[in-house]
Amino acid sequence: MSTDDDGRTCCNSRQNGVVQPLLTDLYQITMAYAYWKSGKMNDHAVFDLFFRKNPFQGEFTIFAGLEECMKFLKKFHYSSSDIKYLKSTMPATVDQRFFDYLQSLTAKNVTIYAIDEGSVVFPRVPLLRVEGPLIMVQLLETTLLTLVNYASLMATNAARYRMVAGKNITLLEFGLRRAQGPDGGLSASKYSYVGGFDGTSNVLAGKLFNIPVCGTHAHAYITSFTCIDDLHGKTLAHKQTGDVLDLLELAYKHREAIADDLGALASQASGGELAALISYAVAFPERFTALVDTYDVKSIEASAKGQAQVASLNVKNKLLTNGSNTHAQNSVRNNPFISEPTTQLHKNGFLRRGELGELYVRSGLLNFCAVALALNDLGYRAVGIRIDSGDLAYLSNVARDIFEKIAVKYDIPWFAKLMICASNDINEETIISLNEQNHKIDCFGIGTHLVTCQRQPALGCVYKMVEINDEPRIKLSQEVGKVTIPGRKDAYRLYGSDGYALIDLLQKTTEEPPQVMQKVLCRHPFQQTKRANVTPSRVEPLHKIYWKDGKLCQPLPALQEIRNRVQESLNTLRNDHRRNLNPTPYKVAVSDTLYRFIDELWSQNAPIGELR
Repeated sequence: MSTDDDGRTCCNSRQNGVVQPLLTDLYQITMAYAYWKSGKMNDHAVFDLFFRKNPFQGEFTIFAGLEECMKFLKKFHYSSSDIKYLKSTMPATVDQRFFDYLQSLTAKNVTIYAIDEGSVVFPRVPLLRVEGPLIMVQLLETTLLTLVNYASLMATNAARYRMVAGKNITLLEFGLRRAQGPDGGLSASKYSYVGGFDGTSNVLAGKLFNIPVCGTHAHAYITSFTCIDDLHGKTLAHKQTGDVLDLLELAYKHREAIADDLGALASQASGGELAALISYAVAFPERFTALVDTYDVKSIEASAKGQAQVASLNVKNKLLTNGSNTHAQNSVRNNPFISEPTTQLHKNGFLRRGELGELYVRSGLLNFCAVALALNDLGYRAVGIRIDSGDLAYLSNVARDIFEKIAVKYDIPWFAKLMICASNDINEETIISLNEQNHKIDCFGIGTHLVTCQRQPALGCVYKMVEINDEPRIKLSQEVGKVTIPGRKDAYRLYGSDGYALIDLLQKTTEEPPQVMQKVLCRHPFQQTKRANVTPSRVEPLHKIYWKDGKLCQPLPALQEIRNRVQESLNTLRNDHRRNLNPTPYKVAVSDTLYRFIDELWSQNAPIGELR
């Protein structure tokens, strides 16, 4: 943490260099000139930044991006090169004195009220209330929106993954290569961590934001070794004694032993894969995690050898189903490492789940277990495996079953708890499906669908004027959802007797705040008959002054604190508001005074039609 000039703490994550006043739409500059030209630049304006609908067909949103907004305000200034560029872009008729005025602007006369970053928020409730000179608050619009929109969408997406995965599953963000450019990748890493992910593969994000970084190796590492002869370093010192032993020799010994137990042949396992795993274990003996599906799950070899393998497996099935051969039947059943296989080919010639499992066991898992047992001989504990293709639920169960049985046979209990990490285009629906199939996965590596926000690419925050020179402003529309709530407003969260959040209430800033255990009339902003009396057990004011007189007015928490707030805030919602399928809408209401104010202003501003 670092300290600002006013003594308050600021998070030490680096402000992106592209976040500057020119990161805006051209029409903000042209409007600014028109305001200046007409003498309206110092009119006092109030804008609300809010969204109209929760993303991902859900009923909550996580507010994120506030820290970056504050850093943008602190650094707001048009440089000489900015002014030079604007002069070349704007029409020649623009008064040159405007550019001098523009270069003198700072955010010192802006005041911002905001909800704490990491809070659960809902439609129509202002995330930011921005007050100040009209020209200045207008120039902030696009940049504030771009800092809040994706950050909040990403944090919400990550929080939804966390909820469906459960609190005991490790979630890792693997999306840098699929993100929308470098800045998109950094933002995705940062805000997926805020939303509940445990780490990222993005090394720069780890450095900038102090996020745990993680990763194993790619298929390329395995395929770079063609045979055992490619292995040049195979010895490793014992962790306790320091004795240097041949890891390959130990792995060979264990592979022969467990191959029999798995009903596989050690000679069928890939020598190049074993060489790769040995070399990786030598490099990282205390962090050995292996990708085990390079030569297994989708092997082309499976198609060519399918008929022969199916014939062999049919023999096993007949032994299991034909009661006339009891001895052979029991022999197969009693082998703890052989699961009962299915016996049919898919129409494309590839093997079904049982056969895929045997292929998976025959090379990837067999080689991994051999190396893990060899490491154990030298005092090290392997971490686990990653599966990047195939039937993840089934294959995770195969792996867990093997780990548990090896743990029992060799009396090494920790082996049963080896981590199983799954990747491969995982989204919310994938995890829900895997949960229904009783998977044995401990960790998900999620990339594309997380960082691109597959189900909804934008949140849709808007920035609307609600007051100018103490006069309220309302935007009318044929779509009621696009009608704005006018005037300066405070927001409160009212809690029910069960301790859960019940309703968010907007009221005019001139009204007295709602009181605990005192009845308050809550009304739908636009529908007269939708109303209810609420007696809150707790009242939480949502807005705080974050920026005033050119200074930060609240401490900016570290990313970990924001991350914790997300989970704490989500826990204030009932399960039916949070659930993935058909969640119950959370209510946002206005006070009776604000309702009447909206109705009156609407009547004053709505045009009166004429019929002839």
